[in-house]
Amino acid sequence: MRRSQRPRTPGLALVIADDSVLLREGLQLLLGEAGHEVVATVGDGPGLVDAALEHRPDLAVVDVRMPPTHTDEGLRAALAVRRRWPEARLLVLSQYVEVSYADDLLATGERGIGYLLKDRVTDVDEFLTSVDAVAAGGTVLDPMVVRQLMARRSDPVARLTPREREVMALMAEGRSNGSIAEALTVTLGAVEKHTQRIFAKLDLAPDDDAAHRRVLAVVRFLRAAG
Repeated sequence: MRRSQRPRTPGLALVIADDSVLLREGLQLLLGEAGHEVVATVGDGPGLVDAALEHRPDLAVVDVRMPPTHTDEGLRAALAVRRRWPEARLLVLSQYVEVSYADDLLATGERGIGYLLKDRVTDVDEFLTSVDAVAAGGTVLDPMVVRQLMARRSDPVARLTPREREVMALMAEGRSNGSIAEALTVTLGAVEKHTQRIFAKLDLAPDDDAAHRRVLAVVRFLRAAG
């Protein structure tokens, strides 16, 4: 990890959400040395929501994958924070490029949003610059994310999250929402929310017949998979 030599404006209040104790402590040390105050560290999505709404930090640094399934719990928690507190500043860290995650973040508004690969943290100067920018209301996207956004923006199926793709795959098997909920061990309400977001991302009008929308969604999904 390369240490930053550039002076910065200190004083941000930050929340860190990551299930890795080592990474949480490393980020806390790094940000503290830069003159910022970490007001809370948490290891799961509900903890992030609680800490962000309680402390109202200048910025929350959030890992995408957290317990219990290590898929997109961190992202979903960040989006929940943004819904309840639209002014929240969020810097999301991910191990891999998932363009759909960036899409979901940008859908909440383009101010105070960041999406970086975790590898960027090793360049301390670049990472702290991103922290400052997002806390000030800017938008910071990893260059790899930008390239993939440009390449895939025309494909609506590419905007689906990994969980939405799981729902679509089961829908393609002809399963009902109840059966999908049972297979994924989630509530029926959660599946219904996923399907509504899928329809919206695939530009399927809400005034269409529900069964017809499911068929159209499955057709578009299978064409993309093929």
